[in-house]
Amino acid sequence: MIIRVLGAGAGGGFPQWNCRCDNCRRFRENNINARGRTQSSIAVSADGRRWVLFNASPDIRSQLEAFPASHPREGVRDTGIHAIVLIDSQIDHTTGLLMLRESPRPLQVYCSEMVKQDLSTGFPIFRMLEHYCGVEHHAVPLDGSGFMIPGIEGLKFSTHSLKSKAPPYSPHRHDPHEGDNIGVIVENLENGRKLYYAPGLGEIEPHVRAAMEGADCMLVDGTFWREDEMCHAGICDKQARAMGHLPQSGPGGMLEVLNGLPAARKVLIHINNTNPILDEDSPQRQTLTEAGVEVAYDGLEIVL
Repeated sequence: MIIRVLGAGAGGGFPQWNCRCDNCRRFRENNINARGRTQSSIAVSADGRRWVLFNASPDIRSQLEAFPASHPREGVRDTGIHAIVLIDSQIDHTTGLLMLRESPRPLQVYCSEMVKQDLSTGFPIFRMLEHYCGVEHHAVPLDGSGFMIPGIEGLKFSTHSLKSKAPPYSPHRHDPHEGDNIGVIVENLENGRKLYYAPGLGEIEPHVRAAMEGADCMLVDGTFWREDEMCHAGICDKQARAMGHLPQSGPGGMLEVLNGLPAARKVLIHINNTNPILDEDSPQRQTLTEAGVEVAYDGLEIVL
């Protein structure tokens, strides 16, 4: 199984277009040891030719252009992307579907029923795409039973619900449902190795911990370093957990969780532009390095 990180940043990427936080300012001044990052998305394949895209960020065009394995191989119009799995219906993870409207065939989209509803009502991308390539929706089971994706041989996918809120535009924004946000396990059927992908984690529920304990590689929520990071940066008064993201530091934080897990690769993804771990010379980054925790970057490839 090949895993390609297309984008490792949170919403807005890094640097964010309208942000002058310490990280963004220093990046523009060329005064920080950090890489720019586009908005969160990965691709997974068993053969290096046929890929499953996880989330379609607003940066999808530049991400695919920087990813030769996804480029056309046959005919005038073609793509290496055979299916799309949506983790949630957030703008940062779905707007890229509009960029894929020139697909030579209907987009094969795998997502929960709640995400389908959001993308047919509050943010009606599915209805809009009916006038272009079209969408064929495939519901994902939330009971962990698993499913296969036609054309993607050798990989099995399992999904489960995570505690989260639907996007602000969702008709049920203040009425959470199972499937508003999901975690995904991808298993290589040839050798049994597993990836756990969850870019948004606000709480380590029992089934989440079980998935993390059984994974050989994790790509999990690395949005914030501290609980009050947005307040500390002078941006807003929202707390990390209230936004659906477990901070890395502090009691019960992501670092404490990861320290107790056996996975060979522990990788943080969906890094917010305010997070000090973006600075590769920061003490926070050093703490992660000493704990054996990696920070994802655009173009990172992992083989399981």
